[in-house]
Order: sequence, then structure tokens, then C-alpha cells
Amino acid sequence: MGEVKRESAGDLKPGRYVIFDNIACIVRDVQTSKTGKHGHAKARIEAVGIMDGRKIIKVLPGGDPVDVPIIEKKTAQVLSIQENKASVMDMESYETFELEIPEDMAGQVKEGSQVMYWTVLDQKLMKQVRG
Repeated sequence: MGEVKRESAGDLKPGRYVIFDNIACIVRDVQTSKTGKHGHAKARIEAVGIMDGRKIIKVLPGGDPVDVPIIEKKTAQVLSIQENKASVMDMESYETFELEIPEDMAGQVKEGSQVMYWTVLDQKLMKQVRG
């Protein structure tokens, strides 16, 4: 598993990242309830998977620790394209590997262009074309 850090469930905000069920997710909504007479505040966290778009909802005590992924953002050059996969070379380490081309970027990725990719939980994901 990739690098993670711990954070309190009550401290999460929309737009931040969290790991639920070993899936890196982006937080869409957080609702907190008030503490009861003997209880703790609860946080209802609605998140969407970064890789698969799956919606996950969790209700946790506000003080419970949750894992937050550390996302590495890097640049790579496209060497070749075959169907929906691009063979790319990292611009810093010169490592070559394949990235899946997202449907919304299918026409934009060209040989020789640069792309930004994220490394999240040991998975690589193409995020943006840089010309």
C-alpha cells in the first residue's frame, strides 16, 4: 500500500482525500451531529472513489482516525499509444510504464505530449494533458 497519514474523521472537509475499504476517495460531503448525553459527535462522510467513481458513505465517531492518502503528482511524456493505454516515461526518473487513458481525454493524448499523473496507493492515474 502507498504512503498514508492519519487524520481525525471530524477534521475531513469536502475536496480532501480519504481511504475507505482500501479505496482512495475524494470527500464530497461531511455532516457532523452534536454530541449526545454520553456519546461522541458522529461524522457522516460521503466520498467517491478516485479510480472507479464508486460512492461510499461512512458514519464514524468524529474522533476516530482515518487514513488519508499521500498523492504524488508527476509529469510524464507519452511515447506511444495503443487503444486506451499510453506508454509513458517519467520526466524525473525516466522510468517507463503504461497508463490507462481516461475516456474524457481520449482525443487529447498524442505521442510526444506531456501528461500529469498521480500515484495513489501504488496505482497510477492519468489526470491532465499538458500539450
